[in-house]
Amino acid sequence: MQHAPLTRHPHRAPNGLAFLGGLSLARGRVHELVGPARHTLAMMIARGTEGPVFWVLPDWVPARPYGPGIAEFMDPGRVTFVNADRADDILWTLEEVLRSGVVPLVIGDLPGPPGLTPVRRMHLAAEAGGGKALGLILTPEGAAQGVESRWHLSPDHTPGHTGWRLGRLRDRQEPPRDWQVLAKGDGFAVAPPKG
Repeated sequence: MQHAPLTRHPHRAPNGLAFLGGLSLARGRVHELVGPARHTLAMMIARGTEGPVFWVLPDWVPARPYGPGIAEFMDPGRVTFVNADRADDILWTLEEVLRSGVVPLVIGDLPGPPGLTPVRRMHLAAEAGGGKALGLILTPEGAAQGVESRWHLSPDHTPGHTGWRLGRLRDRQEPPRDWQVLAKGDGFAVAPPKG
Protein backbone atom coordinates (compact mmCIF):
# COMPACT_ATOMS: atom_id res chain seq x y z
CA MET A 1 0.00 0.00 0.00
CA GLN A 2 1.39 3.35 -1.03
CA HIS A 3 0.73 6.45 1.08
CA ALA A 4 0.57 10.02 -0.12
CA PRO A 5 3.60 12.04 1.00
CA LEU A 6 3.03 14.63 3.70
CA THR A 7 3.07 18.19 2.42
CA ARG A 8 1.54 21.51 3.39
CA HIS A 9 -0.60 21.46 0.24
CA PRO A 10 -4.15 20.10 0.26
CA HIS A 11 -4.60 16.61 -1.21
CA ARG A 12 -8.00 17.44 -2.61
CA ALA A 13 -8.46 18.11 -6.31
CA PRO A 14 -8.99 21.81 -7.00
CA ASN A 15 -12.69 22.66 -7.00
CA GLY A 16 -12.58 26.32 -7.91
CA LEU A 17 -14.50 28.64 -10.16
CA ALA A 18 -12.06 30.38 -12.49
CA PHE A 19 -12.57 34.09 -13.13
CA LEU A 20 -10.46 36.82 -14.72
CA GLY A 21 -7.97 34.39 -16.17
CA GLY A 22 -5.98 32.45 -13.58
CA LEU A 23 -7.83 33.56 -10.43
CA SER A 24 -10.13 31.12 -8.67
CA LEU A 25 -12.77 30.95 -5.92
CA ALA A 26 -13.43 27.75 -3.96
CA ARG A 27 -16.86 26.28 -4.64
CA GLY A 28 -19.06 25.20 -1.77
CA ARG A 29 -17.87 28.23 0.21
CA VAL A 30 -18.84 31.86 0.82
CA HIS A 31 -16.61 34.73 -0.32
CA GLU A 32 -16.85 38.43 0.50
CA LEU A 33 -16.62 41.22 -2.08
CA VAL A 34 -15.96 44.77 -0.87
CA GLY A 35 -15.12 48.16 -2.29
CA PRO A 36 -16.84 50.71 -4.50
CA ALA A 37 -16.91 48.32 -7.50
CA ARG A 38 -18.03 45.18 -5.62
CA HIS A 39 -21.12 44.82 -7.84
CA THR A 40 -18.89 44.91 -10.93
CA LEU A 41 -16.69 42.20 -9.43
CA ALA A 42 -19.77 40.07 -8.72
CA MET A 43 -20.76 40.34 -12.40
CA MET A 44 -17.20 39.49 -13.52
CA ILE A 45 -17.39 36.34 -11.40
CA ALA A 46 -20.92 35.52 -12.63
CA ARG A 47 -19.59 35.76 -16.19
CA GLY A 48 -17.54 32.61 -15.50
CA THR A 49 -20.56 30.54 -14.45
CA GLU A 50 -23.26 28.76 -16.38
CA GLY A 51 -26.90 28.57 -15.41
CA PRO A 52 -29.01 30.79 -13.18
CA VAL A 53 -27.73 33.40 -10.74
CA PHE A 54 -29.79 34.45 -7.70
CA TRP A 55 -29.12 37.99 -6.48
CA VAL A 56 -30.70 38.81 -3.11
CA LEU A 57 -31.16 42.53 -2.46
CA PRO A 58 -32.37 44.65 0.45
CA ASP A 59 -35.84 45.96 -0.35
CA TRP A 60 -35.16 49.25 1.43
CA VAL A 61 -32.26 50.28 -0.85
CA PRO A 62 -33.46 51.92 -4.09
CA ALA A 63 -30.28 51.21 -6.14
CA ARG A 64 -30.50 48.07 -8.27
CA PRO A 65 -28.27 46.45 -10.89
CA TYR A 66 -29.40 47.70 -14.30
CA GLY A 67 -30.11 45.22 -17.12
CA PRO A 68 -28.07 46.96 -19.86
CA GLY A 69 -25.15 47.23 -17.42
CA ILE A 70 -25.38 43.52 -16.60
CA ALA A 71 -25.46 42.73 -20.33
CA GLU A 72 -21.85 43.94 -20.62
CA PHE A 73 -20.86 40.95 -18.46
CA MET A 74 -23.47 38.23 -19.07
CA ASP A 75 -27.02 37.56 -20.22
CA PRO A 76 -29.32 39.50 -17.82
CA GLY A 77 -31.97 36.80 -18.31
CA ARG A 78 -29.85 34.46 -16.15
CA VAL A 79 -30.30 36.68 -13.08
CA THR A 80 -33.23 36.28 -10.70
CA PHE A 81 -33.53 39.18 -8.27
CA VAL A 82 -35.00 38.48 -4.84
CA ASN A 83 -35.99 41.36 -2.55
CA ALA A 84 -35.75 40.89 1.21
CA ASP A 85 -37.36 43.04 3.91
CA ARG A 86 -34.58 42.57 6.50
CA ALA A 87 -30.87 41.73 6.55
CA ASP A 88 -31.70 38.45 8.33
CA ASP A 89 -34.00 37.56 5.42
CA ILE A 90 -31.11 38.07 2.98
CA LEU A 91 -28.95 35.67 5.00
CA TRP A 92 -31.76 33.10 5.29
CA THR A 93 -32.40 33.23 1.52
CA LEU A 94 -28.69 32.79 0.74
CA GLU A 95 -28.54 29.80 3.07
CA GLU A 96 -31.60 28.12 1.52
CA VAL A 97 -30.45 28.66 -2.07
CA LEU A 98 -26.98 27.29 -1.25
CA ARG A 99 -28.56 24.27 0.47
CA SER A 100 -30.69 23.51 -2.61
CA GLY A 101 -27.57 22.96 -4.71
CA VAL A 102 -29.38 23.83 -7.95
CA VAL A 103 -28.12 27.40 -8.43
CA PRO A 104 -24.38 27.65 -9.20
CA LEU A 105 -24.03 31.23 -7.93
CA VAL A 106 -25.93 33.15 -5.27
CA ILE A 107 -25.14 36.78 -4.44
CA GLY A 108 -26.26 38.61 -1.31
CA ASP A 109 -26.07 42.39 -1.16
CA LEU A 110 -25.76 43.14 2.57
CA PRO A 111 -25.83 46.51 4.38
CA GLY A 112 -22.94 45.38 6.63
CA PRO A 113 -20.84 42.33 7.42
CA PRO A 114 -22.72 39.37 8.92
CA GLY A 115 -21.60 37.62 12.09
CA LEU A 116 -19.62 34.41 12.23
CA THR A 117 -22.66 32.18 12.87
CA PRO A 118 -24.58 33.12 9.68
CA VAL A 119 -21.41 32.74 7.58
CA ARG A 120 -20.75 29.31 9.09
CA ARG A 121 -24.37 28.31 8.42
CA MET A 122 -23.97 29.34 4.76
CA HIS A 123 -20.77 27.25 4.44
CA LEU A 124 -22.58 24.22 5.89
CA ALA A 125 -25.58 24.82 3.60
CA ALA A 126 -23.30 24.99 0.53
CA GLU A 127 -21.65 21.71 1.55
CA ALA A 128 -25.07 20.10 2.12
CA GLY A 129 -26.09 21.24 -1.37
CA GLY A 130 -23.31 19.20 -2.94
CA GLY A 131 -20.47 21.69 -2.68
CA LYS A 132 -20.89 22.96 -6.25
CA ALA A 133 -22.56 26.31 -5.48
CA LEU A 134 -20.66 29.49 -4.77
CA GLY A 135 -21.86 32.17 -2.36
CA LEU A 136 -20.86 35.82 -2.63
CA ILE A 137 -21.69 38.41 -0.01
CA LEU A 138 -21.28 42.05 -0.96
CA THR A 139 -20.59 44.41 1.94
CA PRO A 140 -19.53 48.08 1.89
CA GLU A 141 -16.39 47.85 4.04
CA GLY A 142 -15.77 44.17 4.61
CA ALA A 143 -14.65 42.40 7.79
CA ALA A 144 -17.12 39.50 7.70
CA GLN A 145 -15.78 36.73 9.93
CA GLY A 146 -15.38 33.19 8.64
CA VAL A 147 -15.46 33.89 4.89
CA GLU A 148 -13.26 31.78 2.63
CA SER A 149 -11.79 34.85 0.95
CA ARG A 150 -12.22 38.63 0.76
CA TRP A 151 -11.73 40.63 -2.46
CA HIS A 152 -11.68 44.41 -3.04
CA LEU A 153 -12.36 46.09 -6.39
CA SER A 154 -12.08 49.82 -7.03
CA PRO A 155 -12.18 51.87 -10.24
CA ASP A 156 -8.79 52.70 -11.78
CA HIS A 157 -9.87 54.26 -15.08
CA THR A 158 -7.52 56.34 -17.21
CA PRO A 159 -8.30 58.44 -20.30
CA GLY A 160 -9.14 55.98 -23.05
CA HIS A 161 -8.94 52.87 -20.82
CA THR A 162 -11.47 51.26 -18.54
CA GLY A 163 -9.78 49.57 -15.60
CA TRP A 164 -9.98 48.53 -11.99
CA ARG A 165 -7.64 47.70 -9.13
CA LEU A 166 -8.34 44.22 -7.71
CA GLY A 167 -7.03 43.13 -4.34
CA ARG A 168 -7.18 39.76 -2.64
CA LEU A 169 -7.32 40.93 0.98
CA ARG A 170 -7.77 37.54 2.62
CA ASP A 171 -7.78 33.93 1.49
CA ARG A 172 -7.37 30.67 3.39
CA GLN A 173 -5.10 29.23 0.68
CA GLU A 174 -3.33 32.22 -0.92
CA PRO A 175 -1.47 35.34 0.29
CA PRO A 176 -2.80 38.89 -0.21
CA ARG A 177 -2.06 40.32 -3.65
CA ASP A 178 -3.06 43.10 -6.06
CA TRP A 179 -3.81 43.14 -9.80
CA GLN A 180 -4.81 45.61 -12.44
CA VAL A 181 -7.92 44.59 -14.44
CA LEU A 182 -8.42 46.09 -17.90
CA ALA A 183 -11.35 45.78 -20.27
CA LYS A 184 -10.08 44.08 -23.46
CA GLY A 185 -12.48 43.57 -26.35
CA ASP A 186 -15.43 41.65 -24.96
CA GLY A 187 -13.48 40.37 -21.94
CA PHE A 188 -10.97 41.39 -19.29
CA ALA A 189 -7.21 41.11 -18.88
CA VAL A 190 -5.41 40.84 -15.54
CA ALA A 191 -1.88 42.12 -14.94
CA PRO A 192 0.32 43.01 -11.97
CA PRO A 193 -0.32 46.62 -10.88
CA LYS A 194 1.83 49.41 -12.26
CA GLY A 195 4.16 51.07 -9.81
